[in-house]
Amino acid sequence: MKLEGLKINVLGDSITAGSCVANRENRFTERMARMCGAEVRNYGLSGSRITPQQQSDDGHSNYVDRAMQMDPDADLILVFGGTNDYGHGDAPMGQPGDATPDTFCGACRVLFEELLTKYPESQIVVMTPLHRLLEDSPRGDNGTRKPADVAPLIEYVNNLKTIAQRYAIPVCDLYSISGLQPSVEAIRTRYIPDGLHPNDAGHAKLTEKLVSFLRAL
Repeated sequence: MKLEGLKINVLGDSITAGSCVANRENRFTERMARMCGAEVRNYGLSGSRITPQQQSDDGHSNYVDRAMQMDPDADLILVFGGTNDYGHGDAPMGQPGDATPDTFCGACRVLFEELLTKYPESQIVVMTPLHRLLEDSPRGDNGTRKPADVAPLIEYVNNLKTIAQRYAIPVCDLYSISGLQPSVEAIRTRYIPDGLHPNDAGHAKLTEKLVSFLRAL
C-alpha cells in the first residue's frame, strides 16, 4: 500500500495520545507522517475504551461514539485499542456473534460496521493491543480493577482478530510482532518503562512495525 500523500485517521487511547512520550513529535502518528509524507490525524484519548461502560465512562468516551466524530475524508483508518477494555473496563467479554455494543465483542462488531459504512472506499486496519505487565489477570491490570473474572489480555486480542477477520479488515498484530514485551526488564527499561505505555524509543519501534505492515498490504 502506498502511504505517501494519504490522509490517515488514528482512533486510539493513551498510547496513541502519547502518554510517556517526552516529545509529542515522537509519537508514532507524527513519526509516520514524517516517514511516509502522509497527513496523520491523532484521535487518541487517554483512558478510552472500545466498549461503552455499564456503570460510567469515567469521562472517557468510547470508540463506538468517537468513530463518528472523526474527519470523513480519510483514505486510511487505524483502530488501536482494547488494552483499556482489559485493564479497567466493566463490560463483559461476550461472544464474537454479539450484535450490540453491550459487550466487548459486540462493540467491536458495531464499531467495524460503523467504520465500513462511513468509509466504504477507505482502507481500515486494526492494531492489536501491545503486551503489558500483569496481562494474565482475568480481573484487569492490577488484578483488582474488575469486580469479577472476565479474561486475560490475550482473549481480548484474539476476539479482536476474529471479529476483524469477519469483516475482512486486516490486522496488524502488534501483540505478536512489536518486540515490546515489558516482562523482559531490558525491554521495559528501554522502550516501555511503566509496563504499558511506550516511550519515545518505543514509539519509534512501533512506527517501524506499523509502516512495514501497511506498506505490505
